[in-house]
Amino acid sequence: MTSLDGLGSIDGPTTALLRCSFMQSESQFEAPLSDLRRRIEELEGYPPGSGHEREIGRLRQELESETTKVFANLTPWQTTLVARHAERPHTLDLVAGLMDEWLELHGDRAFGDDPAIAAGLARFEGRSVAVVGHQKGRGTRERIRRNFGQAKPDGYRKALRVMRLAEKFHLPVITLIDTPGAYPGVDAEERGQAEAIARNLIEMASLRTPIVVVVTGEGASGGALALGIGDRVAILEHAIYSVISPEGCAAILWSKDGDRRAEAASALRLTAPDLLRFGIVDEVIPEPLGGAHADPAGTIERVRPVLARMIEETAKIEVERLVRERRRRFRRLGVFREG
Repeated sequence: MTSLDGLGSIDGPTTALLRCSFMQSESQFEAPLSDLRRRIEELEGYPPGSGHEREIGRLRQELESETTKVFANLTPWQTTLVARHAERPHTLDLVAGLMDEWLELHGDRAFGDDPAIAAGLARFEGRSVAVVGHQKGRGTRERIRRNFGQAKPDGYRKALRVMRLAEKFHLPVITLIDTPGAYPGVDAEERGQAEAIARNLIEMASLRTPIVVVVTGEGASGGALALGIGDRVAILEHAIYSVISPEGCAAILWSKDGDRRAEAASALRLTAPDLLRFGIVDEVIPEPLGGAHADPAGTIERVRPVLARMIEETAKIEVERLVRERRRRFRRLGVFREG
């Protein structure tokens, strides 16, 4: 496997996160399920009439039962690993499955084009829309080219350019979040990473067109929030959304190697049920049994009606009220009462 050591100057927590995200194609708790799938596939290769059909039926029942049991009791750290699974649908998968007439736009008109952000125009359910999302890529070569979904300032400026275009032509904006965070390398910092993220937050808060956000995988740190200011926010069942990755949190609070990441994941309250309870997201989109990576096409079809309904709802709201309620929504976050 290609080494990740040459990806540039990045901090320790991010390096650990990247290694986990890149190399973790199968979580340890899912290994028994994978064994059952392999046994089923082997038996399905036998010629008809060899008497294996009954065993396949038994194994399928066992797989369904074990999958239900495992995914009903995921810890926050296990949910994080599921959210990072390499086979979950990414932005361009969702575009291909949901959109027609996709026209990708490139470049920020200032420095260059960042492949970690996919942005463009499309038609969704007969309506013209703008789509912006993180793109992690598949396979070693593409993942490195797309920097594992970690955008640089030019990526966020490209996203904002497309969102301003959507505002100009009164198109709803769809943003799809799936990133371990904004890229923390020296070149990104030199080109104004913090300013680019802050600019997106300011501009999205006042954008005079509907914005619908879907967290599809991992949404960590300001790199996620830079696409996350919306009128409606949905999240896939096993996705996560947090101010920082569990590894980064553990490294800052407790130890340099982030070995308390599972404890950090629990403390961060980053799972979909927690986020719904705190009012950070509006809706949780159920995933197929076994997670989105077990049935990407089925997952994409589950996103369709939620996305269509949220766009329809926000499109009916007068623009001044839309912006006012969007700002109020985010000002409320973090407010709590002690019992």
